Order: sequence, then structure tokens, then C-alpha cells
Amino acid sequence: MSSAAGVFTHIDRNQYNIHAVRLDKDGTWWLLDPNEPMDSPEALARAAGMRVVAGDPTIEGLVIIEPGERTLDIVRVDVAFPVLHGPFGEDGTFQGLAAMAGWPCVGSGVLGSSVGMDKVLMKQVFFQNDLPSTDFIWFTKKSWMAESDRILKAVNQEIGFPCFVKPANAGSSVGISKVKSAEELWTAINIAAEYDRKILVEKGVNARELECAVLGNHQPQTSVVGEILPGNEFYDYEAKYQSEGSRTLAPADIDNDIAEKIKWMAARAFSSLDCAGLGRVDFLLDKNNGDLFVNEINTIPGFTPISMYPHLWEKSGISYTELISKLIELAIEDHEDRKCLKNSRID
Repeated sequence: MSSAAGVFTHIDRNQYNIHAVRLDKDGTWWLLDPNEPMDSPEALARAAGMRVVAGDPTIEGLVIIEPGERTLDIVRVDVAFPVLHGPFGEDGTFQGLAAMAGWPCVGSGVLGSSVGMDKVLMKQVFFQNDLPSTDFIWFTKKSWMAESDRILKAVNQEIGFPCFVKPANAGSSVGISKVKSAEELWTAINIAAEYDRKILVEKGVNARELECAVLGNHQPQTSVVGEILPGNEFYDYEAKYQSEGSRTLAPADIDNDIAEKIKWMAARAFSSLDCAGLGRVDFLLDKNNGDLFVNEINTIPGFTPISMYPHLWEKSGISYTELISKLIELAIEDHEDRKCLKNSRID
């Protein structure tokens, strides 16, 4: 909720009237009381509110309900700004609901969000668009349970060690393991299988971790390139959120030709997945031979005032508050473009 608190606190109140909606893990939507403090994750988690539902495009907003009662009121929604990470927020499900409800929505639509969330499909699209990514194999949880010996052999022969084992659909590096030997592989796959039905095994690279922010719709802009200096061996969940040793550097200390290549590849990756609004594209720069790989794209990157995405744009001349406003404008622009289509449900 840190990103949501950041957006809520820094959005331009002279331009926008804000309604904060909290989505609980059980799927309940709460329209929060505007008199409640919402300047921190703890405050957002505690804030009282009323239950709401969404989905009917003729309503153009949220319906306020109470358990066992009739509809009480309607709150109009002009633009939805999802600050949600992982499944049911970043994977196209929320974006699909927003489309059904007829709302402009900040960020990518259903396709860009869902493909950007699925690391297997994402890498396949990268390869099809001549964007180098690390070698990988993937398999389902059921295949692992039925053919573990075959899969272990395939990883040994085709990928080797070190390698990274990941759930195909998960955020914030949850369920990811760096595997240095065949003895560690079984445990790592079982951990990843706890989080998704698809498991990805990628070839490990001794690399610098570089990132580039993207902003726009059909003609995306790119920021300066930043670098992650993880406090752990790699940028896992602990390194991202718990380790005090992790640092970021922007702009990154890299040659200008590498920076320009990263910017070009970031824009191409963003467009190849049909993304919109915002995205942070992560890269691996091999320390041994200088090879550059697209690692992944985050369609809803961390959005606190000190997160890498807004930090890269600040270093590129766009303030945090300005960035929020630009993203809302891009959402409205994309919505208006879709309204022109003959098969659009939007009047």
C-alpha cells in the first residue's frame, strides 16, 4: 500500500477529486471515508469505509452497498488509477473489469497487463520481436508432479547452473530462487509451484541490473537508465523490501551507447506487448562479455516517491505530481481512442 499512499498524498488536488478504494485480499472493495488519514500503508489498511461494487457501464461509477441492504448511492468514476501489484491487480483482471465498466484506466489494458504478468508469454513475445532475453524452459505444476525426472534432466542439459526458478505469474520477486546446483533444484521448483501453476527456469547471468522507465501510449518516451545495487546476491523480495543494503543509482554509470540501446529496447519491449501509460523495463548487462538482455517489464511498477519508476522520471525532468497527472491524461487519451472503434461498447 506504500505506492497507493504516495499517489493519494501527492496527486494534484487542484485538478482532481479523489476517491480512495481499498481492495482486500478476499476481493471486497471498500470506498474509504475521505476524513480518514491515508498518508501511509498502515493508515490505508485501517481506514473505515463502505462496501462498493463495480461493473455496470450505464452507472459510470461505483455502487455503494451495505450487507443485506438495497443500493444506497453511486459514486461517479472518471478515471481509475490502479496501484495494485501481482494477481488480481496487475495481470489484466482489474483492467478487464474497468473495461467492462467503461472507465478510463491508468496503465496497460487487458492484453498488455496479462502478457506482461506472464513471464513465459512475455519472453516469447520478446524473442519474436528480436529482443534478446535469457534462455529458459517452462512447465506446468502438473507436469512437474508427473514427470519430475524428465524436467530435472532438461534443466541440467538445456539451462545449466546457476539458474533462476520463478513462478510464471507473480510479482515482487515472490517465490524466486537462485539455484547453483542440481541438488538445490528440486526445492526451488517446489517453492515456485506454491505460487503459480506455471514454472519458469532461466539461465543465470553474472549481470548488472539496469532499469528504464517508459511513459506514453503509441509513441512512448523513455527515461534515463538506472541501476539496482542489491543488498543480497540478487534482487529478491528481501533485497527489495527488507534489506538496508540495497541501493539505486540514477543515472547509471554506463557508456552512452549502452544507455541509448537500453532506451530503444525498452520502448520496443513496451510496444511489442501492447502496453500503455507506464512500464518499467528491467535489463541484465552481462559483466563477462557485455551482452544485454531484456529481463522483464513491470506494467504497474512500484510507485512510492522513492521507487525507481518515479525516481527515473524525476531525474529526467518530470516531478512525481506531474507524472501522476500525465498518466491520468494518457488513460483518458487511450479511452477516447477506443471509443472510436466500431465494436466499442463505450458511447
